Amino acid sequence: MIPLAIPNMAGNEARYLAECVETNFVSSVGRFVTRLEEQCAGIAGTRRAVATSAGTTGLQLALLGVGVRPGDVVITPALSFIATANAVRHCGAEPWFVDIDADSWSLSPDQLSEALEAQGRRTADGWVHRPSGRRIAAILPVHLNGIPALMQELRAIADRFDVPLVADAAAAIGASLHHGQLFDLADASVFSFNGNKTVTAGGGGCVVTNDEQVADRMKHLSTTARTGPDYDHDEVGFNFRMTNLQAAVGCAQLEQVETFLAHKRTIQERYDRAFAGTLGASPHIDYGTSACWLSVAMTSGLDETRSLIAGLAERGVMARTFFKPLNRQIPYVDAPSEATPVSDRIWGRVLTLPCSTGLTEAEQETVIAAVHDAVGARVEAGAEFEAGAGAAETLATHSDSRAA
Repeated sequence: MIPLAIPNMAGNEARYLAECVETNFVSSVGRFVTRLEEQCAGIAGTRRAVATSAGTTGLQLALLGVGVRPGDVVITPALSFIATANAVRHCGAEPWFVDIDADSWSLSPDQLSEALEAQGRRTADGWVHRPSGRRIAAILPVHLNGIPALMQELRAIADRFDVPLVADAAAAIGASLHHGQLFDLADASVFSFNGNKTVTAGGGGCVVTNDEQVADRMKHLSTTARTGPDYDHDEVGFNFRMTNLQAAVGCAQLEQVETFLAHKRTIQERYDRAFAGTLGASPHIDYGTSACWLSVAMTSGLDETRSLIAGLAERGVMARTFFKPLNRQIPYVDAPSEATPVSDRIWGRVLTLPCSTGLTEAEQETVIAAVHDAVGARVEAGAEFEAGAGAAETLATHSDSRAA
């Protein structure tokens, strides 16, 4: 079975891990934690970085760092992995779901602005979500699948309503804008090093920021809110630290990040060319470059996606569906939500395909042949098939072949 996305341990991972074992620096103290933070800040172009135990805990720390409190509301897109909403709920706040932009799959600036104007009310404590009475404490866009969100527009809206902007950049290491620094536009951005990410530490995350106070606050909370060498703590904190073992793997991976990113983009470009006229292509943006985390093709709908997944499994290829909208998930069906027709239309049409950074060209040709075979089998069986149906109405023109 050709897997979907597995790690590529072709660098210094084993050597750095051996150093941790030999020196006994295996917990949250060690040179690799500091080095990973420096590497992440360098890649993001920010002054500070705080390594964390997971991307989700990094999101929670970032939200707390910008002032999210229990009882608040945080605006976030409906289409994302559930960790985005979970981090909000872990802060004691409630997500308020807004639809995505059809071309970039990011939080829609138009709907965000309309929602704030229609349902927001200014008070002495800031903007309040009028229907619930909750304070609007943050806006949480997502660089979905590594595609840069429309951050200039979102930053302008956040400034207009005086609301902090935190970016879920779990899959966006290496994403960029053609004009300006992507990670400068958020008050904090959060990377993930989960095992299926382009760069992995087996787990863990990192928050990058230019705000010294936010960074210090996150660091304090992540280390059990300890105030000195003795066991004194000034509030309820968390043990959200990354271990030196994880950081050792992450550092070795980050040394290879440009090679990994180039391979990810090449894989997506090959799929786009191979499936032209058969399946819809991945989103292509004209304002930046995607990190191309998961390679995708667009089907006519969820039924076709599931059928192709089953057909590919029979042919030795792993494929999966995409994230189900968060406002359709059991824990969040009662959370505040705007209408989300774009999220509802897109998610079931996304077919994710093998895209490991170690995937060979021969393996990808096997995947491509299997997809064509599975599509042909559906047609022969009389299944209704619309070549790339959803893509034409929901995806942007292929204006930048480097983006995906």
